[in-house]
Amino acid sequence: MPKTKFQEFIYGVLMTFFMVLAMELYNTGLRMQGLTNAGILAALQEMLIMFPICFVMGFFLVDRIAPKIAFRTVTPGIDQPVLVTLVRASVTVAFMCPIMSFWATLIFKHPGSEFIPVWLQTFVCNFPMAFFWQVFFCGPLVRFLFRLLFRPEHVKVKPEASKIKP
Repeated sequence: MPKTKFQEFIYGVLMTFFMVLAMELYNTGLRMQGLTNAGILAALQEMLIMFPICFVMGFFLVDRIAPKIAFRTVTPGIDQPVLVTLVRASVTVAFMCPIMSFWATLIFKHPGSEFIPVWLQTFVCNFPMAFFWQVFFCGPLVRFLFRLLFRPEHVKVKPEASKIKP
């Protein structure tokens, strides 16, 4: 979808915003045993920390690796577009979820000597939410918003000579 570096940047910002927002609300709800108004405010505060981390990890690391891996399985332009999108999203979540769970564990959970088990539990709890949110909600929403922002220029269609009568 993005054709330029600027478009890649905007797409990355949109995707990061909606993924981090949802994941922070989800994790805050888990931590507080239910989401409340105070939990929403806490999630928004945590988002200020997690958004830049997620953007940097995604834009500069995972977005360079994930397409290479995904496109070993599917080929854009040949395979069904929905399959290409699903494989690309799956590979991205497979990389981003453990990375962001690592950062969340390090910053917010204070696990001490239990870092590995706490990180693994965080990852396992986050993966289903991240995957389904990405595939069914965030991905379609961001692609829709991106298309609104960057509508393709319409090509002027020239009338066919055979249809023009003198």
